[in-house]
Amino acid sequence: MNKGQNEGDSTEDIVKHDNATETGAPIIEAYLKNLPGKPGVYRMLGADGKVLYVGKAKSLKKRVAAYTHPLRQTVRIRRMINETVAMEFLTTHTEAEALLLESNLIKRYAPRYNILLRDDKSFPFILLRKGHPYPQIMKYRGAQSHPGEYFGPFASVWAVNEALAVLQRAFLLRTCTDSVFANRTRPCLLHQIKRCSAPCVDQISEADYREAVEQAQLFLSGDSQQIQRRFAAVMQEASDNLEFELAAQYRDRIRALTRVQAHQDINLSSLRDSDVVAVYQAGGATCIQVFFFRSGANYGNRAYFPSHARDDDAAVVLEAFLGQFYARSVPPRSILLSEDIPNRELVAQALGVRAERRVELAVPVRGVRRKLIDHALINAKEALTRRLAESASQRKLLEGLAVKLGLDLALDRIEVYDNSHVAGTKAVGAMIVVGPEGFNRSAYRKFNIRGAKRTGPQKNARGFSPGDDYAMMREVLTRRFSNALKEDPDRTGGQWPDLVLIDGGKGQLGVAVEVFDELGIDSVSLAAIAKGPDRDAGRERVFQPKRKEPITLQPRDPVSYFLQRIRDEAHRFAIGAHRKQRTKAIGKSILDEVPGIGARRKKSLLHHFGDAKAVSQAGRTDLEAVEGISSSLAAKIYDWFHADG
Repeated sequence: MNKGQNEGDSTEDIVKHDNATETGAPIIEAYLKNLPGKPGVYRMLGADGKVLYVGKAKSLKKRVAAYTHPLRQTVRIRRMINETVAMEFLTTHTEAEALLLESNLIKRYAPRYNILLRDDKSFPFILLRKGHPYPQIMKYRGAQSHPGEYFGPFASVWAVNEALAVLQRAFLLRTCTDSVFANRTRPCLLHQIKRCSAPCVDQISEADYREAVEQAQLFLSGDSQQIQRRFAAVMQEASDNLEFELAAQYRDRIRALTRVQAHQDINLSSLRDSDVVAVYQAGGATCIQVFFFRSGANYGNRAYFPSHARDDDAAVVLEAFLGQFYARSVPPRSILLSEDIPNRELVAQALGVRAERRVELAVPVRGVRRKLIDHALINAKEALTRRLAESASQRKLLEGLAVKLGLDLALDRIEVYDNSHVAGTKAVGAMIVVGPEGFNRSAYRKFNIRGAKRTGPQKNARGFSPGDDYAMMREVLTRRFSNALKEDPDRTGGQWPDLVLIDGGKGQLGVAVEVFDELGIDSVSLAAIAKGPDRDAGRERVFQPKRKEPITLQPRDPVSYFLQRIRDEAHRFAIGAHRKQRTKAIGKSILDEVPGIGARRKKSLLHHFGDAKAVSQAGRTDLEAVEGISSSLAAKIYDWFHADG
């Protein structure tokens, strides 16, 4: 299997049994007579057609046969077998290919009986773009399709920004886009604060800039000491020649490099291209800490908390993590593990196929590499301890909220809704999600308000009367729960809330009740939170559909603080989404809507008339005087703005 292989590259053998009266072991056993003894991947499907589990096998026949004896399995696997109504199979050439395919399918389907890595964020890189006389250096995330050299991955955007700041101070490389570079007529602020050599206005020759690029490449490749010695020699020579300003510039650049080296507390020159992966378990949960070392430098670390059954041991979780983690990023040449995994050689072989070169999986037991593992283990233990403490505290708050609202169910998922707009324009609805693990930001949603058919002399272009929060909330809730009814009518996907909390008072709550009645939803609790008298943020009132008087929360009540926090988070998210809409609108012009007017003609019109309003008021003859505007196009522009005339 090659680097980009997916399930379409394997031989697919799909056999479904339509006998809906049977589930579990009898259904699985019916597949055995047609199954080959080849490597491959199998999928177990539930009654709703969703994938329950994805597994790989060296021999499909032997592996699937094990499921026909449920009593030999754990309670969790027995439950999965009982829910299985159909299976799908994909054969591969080798077991390593099956392992890669398994990781891709787990990432795609997120089956609830698999160990899951839920953090799907890609890692940032530093890109030194080529194809330009003065290459640009930039932060980059995504497919590596642009020409140039990529350095990373970095554990976080913060780590990339730190590295870029050093590169700017030490090598004065440009970070602006090619279009900005081409249109500059004088140096920008970065040149004034000595962060750029201003190649855009010929403040540096192409040869000197190319030398700076080569030095930056050496630095990013781990040879900072050589660069530092070279800078020191130039500084000394400038000082000897009484060129003190030049000497001071190189002194500052040396300081920037020294600052980076001082941050490398666990640097290791021999780890030129390695990841250090440590796993720690406690309380039925697991933390996996990953440290990134590239070119002998520490590029940061990140903690992961995979979702798995409480009885899965650390080695099994670690092996599943490696497959899914490196399904989205190219593995380095060396991966150091805190403990061995059941199929180390197979995983190494599969990762080698993914990277198209040899990948070593090692478990150090002594020396400097073991010290790195121990350091990562300490970080993993501390991260998991913090998470378990936060989770316990969060669970108590959720239980307290349920008691306060008189609910007899556990609150595993709360959705909070808010709207943001200015007089009805650029209106955005926002939904945030909170549960036992805190804010689930990957589940946040924003809704660009489309508008409803409303009557009234003051309705705006979106169909709302200015500030019509009720109609906006109605649209958001209707869209959210209409889709939920279509996509998960049986409510087994874990995406239905236990409580919907509206930022507002009785009016907003009434809208939510109407929407739920229209959609036939009666199993989701509703509440609205409003500020107290005089908009006192310490005395919130909570309204519920069947309660005549609101609940007034006490200022020092932890549940009150909790409600304020989640309400404020919804407000923050809604305002942020609204501001993005407004920012986009700022760059737009009424000329963008005129047919036949591209960027060049728009620029000519604005240069000639000064602004878009003057263009809309110009006559045909005046429009024809603009470069690039023919008489026929002038007539079209005039008619566009005077259609009612």
